[in-house]
Amino acid sequence: MTSKEKLKEVILSNQEFIFNRVNDIVKRENVHFPGRLNKVVMLYGVRRSGKSFVLFDLFKRYKDTSLYIDFEDDRLLDFQPDDFEILREAFLELKPDLLNKKKRFLLDEIQNIEGWEKFCRRAVEKENIDVFVAGSSSKIMPFEIHTSLRGRAWSIGITTFSFREYLRVKNIISDVNSVYGSKKIIIKNHFSDYMKWGGFPEVVLSKDEFEKTKLIKEYLGAMFFKDLVERFNINNIHLLDVLIDRLFSSFSQKFSLTAFYKQYKGKFPFSKDTLFSYYKNLLESMLIYEIRKFSESTYKRLRNPAKIYLTDVGLARKVTSEDSGMVLENIVFLELRKKADEIFYFDEESECDFVVKEKNKFFPYQVCFELTEKNREREIKGLISCCNWLKIKDGMILTNDQDEEIKINGVKIRIFPVWKWLVTG
Repeated sequence: MTSKEKLKEVILSNQEFIFNRVNDIVKRENVHFPGRLNKVVMLYGVRRSGKSFVLFDLFKRYKDTSLYIDFEDDRLLDFQPDDFEILREAFLELKPDLLNKKKRFLLDEIQNIEGWEKFCRRAVEKENIDVFVAGSSSKIMPFEIHTSLRGRAWSIGITTFSFREYLRVKNIISDVNSVYGSKKIIIKNHFSDYMKWGGFPEVVLSKDEFEKTKLIKEYLGAMFFKDLVERFNINNIHLLDVLIDRLFSSFSQKFSLTAFYKQYKGKFPFSKDTLFSYYKNLLESMLIYEIRKFSESTYKRLRNPAKIYLTDVGLARKVTSEDSGMVLENIVFLELRKKADEIFYFDEESECDFVVKEKNKFFPYQVCFELTEKNREREIKGLISCCNWLKIKDGMILTNDQDEEIKINGVKIRIFPVWKWLVTG
């Protein structure tokens, strides 16, 4: 049990920290809170993606009615489910004028407290409290919400910075006019940096390459042990390390677990079931995403290998000039994921990187770092083949810096730079 006096100390020190130490909060995209729905708002996402800063922003906006608690605070190691009521009382003793008024509880790293769901449900339904919770564990992700919150939770995925958010951090206004004016060169240079380091907020804010490298390495270590090994009780560390190395070095490509199993089964001991379980754990941790082949048959989708994408390109184990197309494709995927209802890859007579379903309409995207004499015919053929399959007359090829419009076999193809698409889209 945690004493009321200690909780008051924590409440006030957190308030002082947010007011005096947290500055220049970046307004996040695609973070839309519900109206009066009596829902527990759950912010989930990969470690260090900025969930806490969304809570800080809420605290600053509603400072007179808000409570912020971080359950990774060492002063709260003895906090138990029954202490939530003591926490509520401590807050109201500090702010007695809120007794019969709307209050906001902002609870960070909530997964550290067993049974938190029941308090949150009671708070939003009976105590006139808006509750916002955040955490990095898969325990609070939509597919693992406790039954006591089914239908009573509003889940919001928090990702690393998009390129537009990255530019905002750099104090660059990005709009349609900026991609054609004098800012064009500046934006392109920043996009090269974004391709190399990704969008983790702390990395974006760092100006030193050594520090950026160190931060990403520390993130990977924390994700490996806290979000995978500890969370899922993984004991075959060598298998997990080899699997991650393969996935993180072959992103934006097809990946077959069966082929991986055949390649490594004689090199060290592991079962096929364990391999598939670890892969599922990686998906649940949101370190990687997968998309499946475009097909009406569920069997065909599952039988064919998935294409793998990283939650942020800064996590790539290798990034050389030869990998630029992979990085570009991963960035496009992360942007499409925010807008699309579903994403597939196309692979029939030819290949197309993405078939995106949005509002019951399909649209194909091909991604290529640069269209050259060697690959131009192949890339265009893949897009046209996909358009014909979908029975549509428009498609897009996203490149690093080429910009033109062509029409082939009745299909209008827009060739467009990714950086410009990210800014204007």
